Amino acid sequence: MRKAFVVLVVTFSAALSAGAQTFLDRSLSPEVRARDLVSRLTLEEKASLATNNSQAVERLGIKEYNWWSEALHGIGFNGKATSFPEPVGMAASFDESLVHEVFMAISDEGRVKFRQARQEGEIKVAQGITFWTPNINIFRDPRWGRGMETYGEDPFLTGRMGMAVVSGLQGDPDAPVLKAHACAKHFAVHSGPEYERHSIDVNVSDRDLKETYLPAFKELVTKAGVQEVMTAYNRFRGIPCGASPYLIDTLLRGEWGFKGLITSDCWALRDFYEPGKHGYAPDQATAVAMAIKAGVDTECGDAYHAIPEAVQRGLLDEKDLDRNLERLITARIRLGEFDDIDPWEDLPDSLVECEKHLALARRMARESLVLLQNKGGILPLGKESRIALIGPNCDDARMLLGNYAGEPQKALSLKEAMKKIRPDLVCFNACGLMDSSFRPAEWKEESVFAPRMDDGEILKRLEGIDTVIFAGGISYCLEAEEQEIDIPGFKGGDRTDIELPQVQRSLLKMLHDAGKKVILVNFSGSAMGLCPETETCEAILQAWYPGQEGGNAICDILFGQASPSGKLPVTFYKSVDQLPDFRSYDMKGRTYRFFSGESLFPFGYGLSYTQFKYLKVKVRRGRLIVKLRNTGSRDAEEIVQMYVRKADDTQGPSKTLRGFKRVNVKAGKKTRVRFDLTPETFLWWSEKAGDMVPLAGEYELMAGGSSSETLGARYRFKG
Repeated sequence: MRKAFVVLVVTFSAALSAGAQTFLDRSLSPEVRARDLVSRLTLEEKASLATNNSQAVERLGIKEYNWWSEALHGIGFNGKATSFPEPVGMAASFDESLVHEVFMAISDEGRVKFRQARQEGEIKVAQGITFWTPNINIFRDPRWGRGMETYGEDPFLTGRMGMAVVSGLQGDPDAPVLKAHACAKHFAVHSGPEYERHSIDVNVSDRDLKETYLPAFKELVTKAGVQEVMTAYNRFRGIPCGASPYLIDTLLRGEWGFKGLITSDCWALRDFYEPGKHGYAPDQATAVAMAIKAGVDTECGDAYHAIPEAVQRGLLDEKDLDRNLERLITARIRLGEFDDIDPWEDLPDSLVECEKHLALARRMARESLVLLQNKGGILPLGKESRIALIGPNCDDARMLLGNYAGEPQKALSLKEAMKKIRPDLVCFNACGLMDSSFRPAEWKEESVFAPRMDDGEILKRLEGIDTVIFAGGISYCLEAEEQEIDIPGFKGGDRTDIELPQVQRSLLKMLHDAGKKVILVNFSGSAMGLCPETETCEAILQAWYPGQEGGNAICDILFGQASPSGKLPVTFYKSVDQLPDFRSYDMKGRTYRFFSGESLFPFGYGLSYTQFKYLKVKVRRGRLIVKLRNTGSRDAEEIVQMYVRKADDTQGPSKTLRGFKRVNVKAGKKTRVRFDLTPETFLWWSEKAGDMVPLAGEYELMAGGSSSETLGARYRFKG
């Protein structure tokens, strides 16, 4: 520490001798200091500071910094860290206070790891405190491979969860030093296909844009004070998002008043000019000028190295670059990074993956699990039940983590967790996730394409077993960001169908036909078409990618230590036959809000080990009051959901979520849940305003335990 202090004093003294007192004067505002510092930089230095890998400028005491760090569901790509469920699983909890608590823990670990990196002497990718999360794109289609990173298909739920992420990561917005940055991404209208993201041009109606795709971004900017926004790869209405005057100037910085930083997605500027992509710029320097003029402050990649060329060719006014750099330097000062101020320096190294955070991860995983089916009350399992655990995901601790994960040291597979309860547990894979014949030559994950065992051998190993827990589904190896894979059911990271792979489906049918009771634990980051499995399986538990404590959490549910309380944040369709064209971003026919068919499991659905009966819904004194009873024999939590529909709007959503509350109801008892009816409850599309506004008119207010089972009350909002 003394050595670091000496280096700082020497650097500080050198800067003072250069006459740099103004930008080093901490009594001045960060903005004034940043303006002075930028005025002292050469063009080459400015270019080096504008990339994500921001280089040191030693003559002015500026240290190197890397803007690119990940914290999707735990500190990512930076070694040891606590791994929480993927965001789609956290969304299933409908528990924004718990999500806030999770991201407070993540930011604590981030601060510890940032201090450790500074002590090592350099900040590499993933070692900073500017986290490029949350992903608040709308999961409009279950085929999108990155949907696991989002908070589901509903704009309201996405906004609420996104704000909880921001407040948890960034801490007190009025503190003299910000704890970290969150980053709302990918702005805007971005959700696949992955294999076209570098070339696709998305064009949606103003109504779809402002009713579905933008509300969460607006909330994070105007309410949560998110510090960064990342532009998307795709074009929007003919222009790459990173150069769009409408998205950046009109909406983000104009109507919404965003004062923070804008970053590009990684190497997105190449898409402006490389052959076969957007074809929007003739060369790199022109692309750089376009992005900087638009207000993209920092670029993830190396295109900004062409800044000097862009200025020399007259493509870029250096004043535009200075404006952006002033925002970057201001942010570094506010984070304490520039002045080596760290109010969290006393957080111990032992905080990373500590017992408190593991308990939090287990609770979050438990709340994320959604019980989809429970025939005859087979769950929870009795103490005397004779069980076996099989399936391709039964002993894969890495699968539990999903994508953008860290490297937790204490992750347990489902098998390892279950053996703590049943030491004599019969357990084997029986098959891979996919038929072994589909395995690409270069594929490294052995378990994904493992050969299926012979039926006779499987049944022999299951002799004396009544109930088979089958850990199946898919994996982050198959659905993910821009994967080089093209096999039946999967292409480029996306899915081409939503069915359970046939090798698993046929095995489940064989077990059912052999008289076994089957409990399917389905691991996936997206909705699955499980129609046959509703017949061959007694119970279905949707597990998502539940993080390092997922195995323990699943055991908590299966063996009855906790009652399931998660609700689906996405619609589970019967098959892709119910879905529109994946490439179309029109909302007609998509998500529970616009889908007119019969889903397999609707948005907001999830069973408990008790039963809740909704008794009455009424409006009184500006509130919707919902009365319900726990009619079962077990205390449990229920997620009460409020939906709104405008009676005379035939083009709008059939219903849309506008409130939810998680309540604990004791067995046999009643409770009342109250939702305040505010102008925001009645935000609706107005053709006259061309926007979402509190719109006067007749509404139906609905409440229940899912989007498909509600009680309603009429209400006239006077505006």
